[in-house]
Parts: sequence; structure tokens; C-alpha cells
Amino acid sequence: MIYYATASTERVRDAMRADLLGQIITPAAGNRLEDWVDWIADNGIYSNAYPGDKGYLRWLDSHADQRARCRFAVAPDVVADHQGTYARSLPMLRPIREVVGRVAFCAQNGATPTTMPWDQIDAVFLAGIVECVPCGWVPAIETLPQTICRHCGRQLVEWKVSDMAAAITAEAKSLGKWVHMGRVNSEQRLTRAREMGVDSADGTYIAYGPDINLIRLLGWLYPNDFRWMRAEQRTTARPKPASVTALPTELDGQGDLFEFVTAA
Repeated sequence: MIYYATASTERVRDAMRADLLGQIITPAAGNRLEDWVDWIADNGIYSNAYPGDKGYLRWLDSHADQRARCRFAVAPDVVADHQGTYARSLPMLRPIREVVGRVAFCAQNGATPTTMPWDQIDAVFLAGIVECVPCGWVPAIETLPQTICRHCGRQLVEWKVSDMAAAITAEAKSLGKWVHMGRVNSEQRLTRAREMGVDSADGTYIAYGPDINLIRLLGWLYPNDFRWMRAEQRTTARPKPASVTALPTELDGQGDLFEFVTAA
């Protein structure tokens, strides 16, 4: 599985250059694309940062010279609303593909394997929010976070890890489509994505304590890969100076986390 992250620190960029991570970019983030790194483009709608259809296409066009490495760009969607997403995305599917080569459709709450525009897309982006599976209730996004259904009192679950999302994933794979899961920020969620057959994921996990969480994430992704294991040894084996009375909350940033890759 490929994990796409924001190029937030030099160590994260080193991981991308070592093919341990891909890069995700959005119109509002302003991050430049790393050379020779596989990338995806998100539309920014979930964070209320979408620049409009014309602005989005202009922004994608500014990266069109690197389209060969673009796995997909996400078409505009409506959070937690499949019908609204279908109507909003349909006119943009072809223009996005013409600019960057591949387009992803957001599977939101209410989507089914028979209601996806399979002939017009290259990838599925599993999105959505929590819902009550037994009664079908989906809370308004502005009321999140919520964990209990206000109608039947049952536990809410993330739609993207539901049986319906798994069924959409299976159909997509049978048709040769790429499947991506958004907002994957825990080992449990990553494990579920793998169980479903998802090809890639993204999340903000690295952004919170990037040096420490980068190592943890690479451990989840590559439990038997010597590269991240060597990196962990380099960043945790230094003795504490006698003058230091408390360990820092972040790694000290000395050295290049992945310099051993170029020496291999």
C-alpha cells in the first residue's frame, strides 16, 4: 500500500525520495511537488478550501508537466452526499483527466457499486463521514464529531470502512480501478484498508509530531523493511547528555533520517 502525505519536513521529503511515501497536494497548501515522487491531488473541499472549478483546473494545469507521476486528481464532491457528489463531479471528470491524465471520484455516504460512474473514472476515493448502519442516519457535518445515533442509540461507524465501502472497493478492483482511502490516521484504520484491498491512503498523522509519527507510520507500512528500522535506530540510540534533565517531545532533527538509502 502507498501512503500519500504532505511534504511537511525534510525527513518526510527524504522518505518520499526513497519511495517510502507518495505526496498529496491541495490548492490551498502551497507545497511544491518533489522531483520524481508519485503524487495525488485533493480538491480541498473537506477543509473548505476549494478554489472553484475553474480555479481547480488552472491549479492542476500548473502541475501538468508532471502528470506522468500523478496517480489521480480528485473531482469536486459534496461531503457525505453521494447524489450531490455525482451531480457536482460529472461535468469535471473529463476536464480533469485531460489535464493530469487520471481522475478519482469520491465515494460518499449513499454510494453503492451500481451507482458509481465506472466508465468515466480511473480511481475511487473512499470518503464520507460517520453514519448509523442499521437506520441509515448520517449526521450533518457541522455537528461532528458524533459517536451515537440520535435515532436508535447505536454506535456510529465511518462509512469508508463499512461493508458497502468494501463492496465498492471489490467492484472497483474487478474493473481494474485504483482505490484510495482518505483520512487514515491510525494503525487500525490502515489495517482495515488493507483488509478491504485498498491500494493507497492518505492522512494527517505525520503532521502531529512529524519525526516520531513518521517512524511509527513507516513501521505500519513496512514492518519487515530494514530501511525504516535503521532510521529508528539512528534517531533513538543517541545517549542523553548529562546536562539534560528531560527528554524532548520531538526527535532532535540531527542528521539525515534516510541518508543510508543513498549509501546502500
